[in-house]
Amino acid sequence: MDLFDFNQNEETAKPLAERMRANSLDEFIGQKHIVAEGSLLRRAIATDRLGSCIFWGPPGCGKTTLANIIALRTNGEFVKLNAVNAGVADVKKAVEQARDNLKMFGKRTYLLLDECHRFNKTQSDSLLPAIEQGTIIFIGSTTENPYASMTPAIVSRCRVFEFKRLQKDDILDALYKALKSRHKGLGKQGVTADDDAMEHIAVMAGGDLRSAYNALELAALTSDPDENGKVHITLADAEQSIQRKAMSYNEDSLYDFLSAFCKSLRGSDANAALYYAMRLIEGGCDPMIVARRLVVHSAEDVGMADPRALQIATSAMYALEKIGYPEAMIPLSEAIVYVCEAEKSNSVVEAMFAAQKDAREVRDDNIPPYLKDSSYGSKEDKAQSAQYKYPHNYGGYVEQQYLPNSLKDKVYYTPSGNGYENEVKEIRKRKGKVK
Repeated sequence: MDLFDFNQNEETAKPLAERMRANSLDEFIGQKHIVAEGSLLRRAIATDRLGSCIFWGPPGCGKTTLANIIALRTNGEFVKLNAVNAGVADVKKAVEQARDNLKMFGKRTYLLLDECHRFNKTQSDSLLPAIEQGTIIFIGSTTENPYASMTPAIVSRCRVFEFKRLQKDDILDALYKALKSRHKGLGKQGVTADDDAMEHIAVMAGGDLRSAYNALELAALTSDPDENGKVHITLADAEQSIQRKAMSYNEDSLYDFLSAFCKSLRGSDANAALYYAMRLIEGGCDPMIVARRLVVHSAEDVGMADPRALQIATSAMYALEKIGYPEAMIPLSEAIVYVCEAEKSNSVVEAMFAAQKDAREVRDDNIPPYLKDSSYGSKEDKAQSAQYKYPHNYGGYVEQQYLPNSLKDKVYYTPSGNGYENEVKEIRKRKGKVK
């Protein structure tokens, strides 16, 4: 066996998802909002002037692929680490090598750190000086929100690019290319597939191209060849490979189901809301989409009639994020039932819209003097600040004007007669509020 055969065998042994990984921006799939022609990121990559950045997005959307494309295009060195198993010593070694390359050869070093949210403060601090001094160009890749999960000092020195889940059509195009490609894909084996099988894999992948490639490869490897030795993938094969049953699900019906779910919440029908939520999730919809809509409607349709609804919905979304599917379906279902059965009021939404309208159209920035910051300004300004009535000196509430003069009689929030808002009305009466 010669070296060429050895390399070919090594390439063939790689998973389909790895073989089909894009090697250039022209091959890159999706994320047009950040890699379109003329975009900041594309220009920076093309001119090899990319600064430290963080790629944030769900699995299988192209974060690592784009980082590898940058590695192929740059004239500098490229070091790849994974935060799961890399320690402070690994970071220090990479930084020392980067410093040597910069001094001796004038070459910059790109450091790709997968799962960068897993770095603790000590590990992050060991990397910070090198980023500040430009010794390395840091490229972090993460599925977690970096603003919440990473050291702020690192995030503040990086440009964050948010990646989106891939669209079904993008995944479908990629799957057909994988079928046809003789060099990287399944073309040499002559694998074919029914259109409904390909459609099913693309939909059920949920925006994760790696998952779609894995399902296609599994179907190809486990399907029996015909009398000519050719493998043909049917819908039944696709269902088994991605472990989901086809449920007559397409992009149009997705929004119809979401609409039905939201209107069932508003209509206080727990049975319908639960059904549509489970129908969406079983059909391949990301459960987090359902949870987000639930949180919004707990404030939009329940609001001040039962403020606990927002707390319960938010807790369910947090449980889904931290526990995951399927266990988190229990707290999510509880929250759906609670939001449905709660008293309803849209007074908060109406107040928000009214305040937004005046904020845009009136724009009166003449804040009453006694509400302004008293830590600076002239003696006259400070004297006016002294006119402020501190509510706690009056038992917790005292009547005074807070809105600018042009809006002083405006009323945005009016409590309804539902649920907790009855108590709000009573509290207002006790305070002597006339509005």
